[in-house]
Amino acid sequence: MRIGIVVDSSIDLPPSFYEQEHVTILPVTVQIGNAVLADTRNEEAALNFLSGDVAARAAEADTTPFTVQQIHDLFLSRLVLDYDYVFCITMTRTRSAIYENAMQASFSILNDYKPVRAAAGNATPFSLRVVDSQNVFAASGVLAVEAARLRAASEGAPKIRARLENLAMHTHGYMVPPDLHHLRNRIRRRGDRSVSFLSAAMGTALDIKPILHCHRGETGPVAKVKGFEAAAERLFGFVGRRVAAGLMTPTVALSYGGELEAMRALPGYSRLIDVCAEHNVEVFESVMSLTGMVNVGKGALVAGFAGEAAAFD
Repeated sequence: MRIGIVVDSSIDLPPSFYEQEHVTILPVTVQIGNAVLADTRNEEAALNFLSGDVAARAAEADTTPFTVQQIHDLFLSRLVLDYDYVFCITMTRTRSAIYENAMQASFSILNDYKPVRAAAGNATPFSLRVVDSQNVFAASGVLAVEAARLRAASEGAPKIRARLENLAMHTHGYMVPPDLHHLRNRIRRRGDRSVSFLSAAMGTALDIKPILHCHRGETGPVAKVKGFEAAAERLFGFVGRRVAAGLMTPTVALSYGGELEAMRALPGYSRLIDVCAEHNVEVFESVMSLTGMVNVGKGALVAGFAGEAAAFD
């Protein structure tokens, strides 16, 4: 059985992973004023787009995920021919419409695929599964990595499906946002009131950075630290301790809203890399998606892994 993997472009993994594993990307279109770019995981294009005057207006950005019709057309034009079963992994439904769009598209895809495959001389059935990662950014990437590993091990679609759905329940994403005002403006634009003006103003004035935790689609602060570098060091240290305690899959995913060399220079980074190497855990590093950067701010740091729940220390 030929198994394909599809992800939305907000899922942060290195371009080399997407290329080597032949992962298909559902782009998100970002518009800031008159500037428009389709987020297709081109790191250089994303960083160039968010520069100068455009970056200053990033909080005003409009983001548009692939529509139901676009997803339907992509599958019918290519994926139903290239694969027999496709896993479509999306960021949490609580933060994006892409999951619902993919779910709606899946019904028409399964109704319409037979003539397309028959015309290509293939009478076998086609199936797909939309998987809500229940997380965001780099943390959602943990599921894509596991899907690729299981496929390489020749596991069947039922086992991969069960594994991904279980893993989604145990995946944890942590983020240090650099600019609370930007984050507040973005979530208010989406109708979310979880970061008040007062907390944003106080946090900015005192240089307090929250460490946010996303799990099972819900996001909230687990710590407040003075200074971005101190917050990053604390996050790296916590992830290292979870690695040492044992993860459910040998994967840690990191993403950063800027050049990766800046992330690698943060305190605590080198120690985390050493701990992962000591425990045979693979680290996937990527520049945050353009979609991510406009929503949480340039310079944001995200770490994701799958494991048992633990209090942030």
